[in-house]
Amino acid sequence: MQEMTPYQLLGGEGVVRWLCDRFYDIMDSEPAVAPLRAMHPADLAGSRQKLFMFLSGWLGGPSLYMEAFGHPRLRMRHMPFAVDEAARDQWMLCMRQAVGELVVEDWLKHKLLEAFYNTADFMRNQ
Repeated sequence: MQEMTPYQLLGGEGVVRWLCDRFYDIMDSEPAVAPLRAMHPADLAGSRQKLFMFLSGWLGGPSLYMEAFGHPRLRMRHMPFAVDEAARDQWMLCMRQAVGELVVEDWLKHKLLEAFYNTADFMRNQ
């Protein structure tokens, strides 16, 4: 029997989209992450869509981002921005809250947050 992907465990497309929207809602309203918010465009619609497309494939669902844009090249795409420990931690604050509001199972929450942290830490360029 094949093991379920995180994408399937979360509930698929609608839930992943909710996670991305909630992440950006938090970023847009949480004063503690104002420096991170300032790195993004005023209109977050494109950012929301790209994160959704990326996470869809990253979580084991359809590879929407790769189909539209090719390999993500995350570090390269983030090089124009000063991604330091503070930016990483602000990004994680938003994701930790969004995941915490969505995921009930502690083991899945831990697995997701560990993977998100490892990816966010990899993005540091300062």
